[in-house]
This record gives sequence, C-alpha cells and structure tokens, in this order.
Amino acid sequence: MPQRLEQIVNKVYTANMKMSDRRKDLRPREKLQARGAEALSDYELLMAIIGSGTQYADVTKLAREVQKLLKEKGSELAYEDLLNVKSLGPAKATNIMAGFELWRRQFEVSERPIIDSPEKAVEQLVDIRDKKQEYFVCLTLDGANRLIAKRIITIGTLTASLVHPREVFAEAIADRAASIVVAHNHPSGNLEPSQADREVTKRLKDAGELLGIELIDHVVITQECYKSII
Repeated sequence: MPQRLEQIVNKVYTANMKMSDRRKDLRPREKLQARGAEALSDYELLMAIIGSGTQYADVTKLAREVQKLLKEKGSELAYEDLLNVKSLGPAKATNIMAGFELWRRQFEVSERPIIDSPEKAVEQLVDIRDKKQEYFVCLTLDGANRLIAKRIITIGTLTASLVHPREVFAEAIADRAASIVVAHNHPSGNLEPSQADREVTKRLKDAGELLGIELIDHVVITQECYKSII
C-alpha cells in the first residue's frame, strides 16, 4: 500500500478510538519504537508523553484536550491551564510542562538575555553607573536564568529601612520568578559594601528563602567597576 494511502487509512482507523481498541503497531509508543518519533503526529506525540489514561478519561481524550490548549495558548501554555483539563491530574500535567519547558530552554531562540554571572548582570545596569543618587534595581529571572524584567525599586540613600523585601519581591512574585539579582550604584566611586548594604543583602536573602525565590547576587556598581556582595 502506498505510504500516503496508508497514512490516510491509519488516520481514519484510529480517529476517536480508545487506546485499547487500536492495533498494537498503531499505538504511539510502539509506533515510535518501530518508526522513530518523526513518524508520529502531534496528537500521537502527546499521547506518548501522557502515557496512559485514567478511570475517567482515556489517553486519547486527554491528548485531544491538551492539543486544543496548545493551539489556543501556544508558547504561553501554563501548568494551571493543564490542570483545567478534566482528569489529567497534577502528575501528568507536570510531565507535559517539564518536557515543554526543557524543549524551550534548549531550542527556542529567545531575545531575553541569560543572567548567569555578575558580568551578565552588569551589562543590564549601564544606565545607573553614572547616576548622582543611589539606584536600587531588581532583575527578575526565570528557571533558566533568563531575564524577565528589570525594575528600579528605590532612588536615594540605601538603608535597610528604605529597601524593604516587600517592595523587592512583590514584582518577582507577580513575574513568577525563580530567582532575582539585585544591584545598586555607588556615586562616590567606592566599591566597598557598607554595613547597610550587607544588612539589606541578608534581609533579602532570608526573605527569598521563605518565598522560594533565590537571591542569586547583590552587585555594587560604579562608573568603572563592580563588586559582588554575595
């Protein structure tokens, strides 16, 4: 049978069919093992990822619902969206999102810079290097250390009372950030962190541990140089 005709016949044969009713060689996992992943449709790949159904819904139905979500949400698909699929459950939603996110991190071209070193953070802070007042800035990052947003938290003398964890982490929580990098400039040109700098760092680190949003670094920056406090 010509390959194109075979594909059409198989598609008709398997449409709306429960997994248990399918010929064994047309089940996604067996088909992948025999022909390779490229032989599977998007729908079949989703069935292979989901693995099995539940007592309330066959894997074929779950895959159709997830496929609809992907078409609707695209790259904006979130874990909460998958939980809205009846009978999918947290375990299977987690598997799908983990695979989706791994693919994005490895292969999706992103315009967002990766902040994985103090040097990369400093590249985002050029605008505060020559300020005459102290600017306290927060960079929110996702789980792959990609920059989500850069925000000015306070302007003025840096003290523990002026830089409160509430203001620093409010936007990080809204961004669903996995971690943050904070930084401030020293208009005097002195790179040595003050006692207030160290107190602020400790308070933010402690707050981040409670919230599950890691403080990766606190960078002091001047016109010429920078220094990491952590």
